[in-house]
Amino acid sequence: MAPTVLLFLAMTVLFLATPYIAADLSPTGGQLLWINDVYGFVMAGFLVTMGTLGDRVGRRGLLLAGAAVFAAASVAAAYAPNPEILIAARALMGFGAAAIMPATLSLITVMFADPRERGTAIGLWAASVSAGVALGPLVGGLLLESLWWGAAMLIGVPVMTVVLVAAPFLIPEYRAEHAGRLDPVSVLLSLAALLPFVYGVKKLAEEGMTTVAVVSLVAGVVFGTLFVRRQLRTADPLLDIRLFANRVFTGSLGVYLLAAMAVGGVYLLFTQYLQLVAEQSPLRAGLWILPAAIGLVIVSTVTPAIARRVRPAYVVAGGLVLSTVGYLMLTGVDAVGGLPLLVAAFYVLYPGIAPTMALVPGMVVGAAPPEKAGAASAVNSTASDLGVALGVALLGSVGTLAYRAGMTGADPGAAHTLPGALETAAGLPSEAGAALADSARVAFTDGLNTAAWVAAALSATAAVLAVALLRRIPAAGAAEEPESVAEPATAEAGGPADRENAGR
Repeated sequence: MAPTVLLFLAMTVLFLATPYIAADLSPTGGQLLWINDVYGFVMAGFLVTMGTLGDRVGRRGLLLAGAAVFAAASVAAAYAPNPEILIAARALMGFGAAAIMPATLSLITVMFADPRERGTAIGLWAASVSAGVALGPLVGGLLLESLWWGAAMLIGVPVMTVVLVAAPFLIPEYRAEHAGRLDPVSVLLSLAALLPFVYGVKKLAEEGMTTVAVVSLVAGVVFGTLFVRRQLRTADPLLDIRLFANRVFTGSLGVYLLAAMAVGGVYLLFTQYLQLVAEQSPLRAGLWILPAAIGLVIVSTVTPAIARRVRPAYVVAGGLVLSTVGYLMLTGVDAVGGLPLLVAAFYVLYPGIAPTMALVPGMVVGAAPPEKAGAASAVNSTASDLGVALGVALLGSVGTLAYRAGMTGADPGAAHTLPGALETAAGLPSEAGAALADSARVAFTDGLNTAAWVAAALSATAAVLAVALLRRIPAAGAAEEPESVAEPATAEAGGPADRENAGR
């Protein structure tokens, strides 16, 4: 659980540090987005490869290798002298995280054979994911009170040191028997499909239908098609594409992806509003987030118990409906006196994603054979991490476009980002500076409102998808369903399927 908390903390810890990075390193608007989301993109790009590699060479060994890479990259990021090096270091952190993440979930399925214990363990694992995402801004805020922004990167070093020292004694090794060889061509095709596609989505959101965006998207689709064809033909596929024929597997991934996109993009804009519009200090901004974080961890922990009595699909959908209400509340936030509504909306929407985080990983891993648990957990983590990264890119870019539309005619330094506008305003005479700052805050809030509408649509779609595709999974405490409607599902809410029952 310790590295799991850290990996997701690293995804959000820079949210409150963004204005400080902008002031210190003077990145462009595009570089500022890359600093935040390149970690998640690279992590998502390598997860499938690393999950399959862990099944074949040993999950604990890959966990240790990833911990060493992550620690070294954290030091490089903390002391980065310019945006380019910071982006490269964050990318290397994402590579290390990709080695760690699938091992944490897949090892749980080996360590806990009892379905009830396994379900509880996966719920706690999901709570650690939730805690990392939620505590990132708070930890960043506490460190920024007395240290520089690089300190937010250095927290990975002691945690990974503990992992490197303790894991060989506390965690069992596991590798699948007869796992086969790793296909380098499949690895290259997976990267050639995912990374250009994500880059194309990002450029499309930032700049519109440009040649670079279209070429990147087309390249991603072409290489993705080649990847799928190779997986269906090779004797040792990197990813068993036949897993996607299982409705539980595919539906769970779709729900996770949409929910993660919604919350990932809004979270970044929410934290920036706290600091730059509501003018809260980093520590106060983190403290505003803390109650929602505690609520999310509590809900993640108790959700498996609820799913023993209520069908998991309805538990997940109910949480997503609650999140949708929170996003709709955000559409009414304004730039003057909007803090109470902003915080209330966040306290509604954030715990609403907890059932998805607690139950969906078990559904995904439970739909796969045990020897493919590493690959399945990697696909689950890919959906989550790619969703957050795409959310940051898509909703962040939606907010940026709305901001720029509201700042038409302003000085170029003020028209691209809110931090740039506030910096420009600080150098103007008091009346002119105040007018520019007010206009910039209103334009940013309009961007937040627009992004919240998109997030509400994503969350509502995820709720519908959960009910449509996952409703046949019974509550863990219910009797087994008739064969005509039974599908491979979780033996314990959030746990792997019982192969014998699924066979019957």
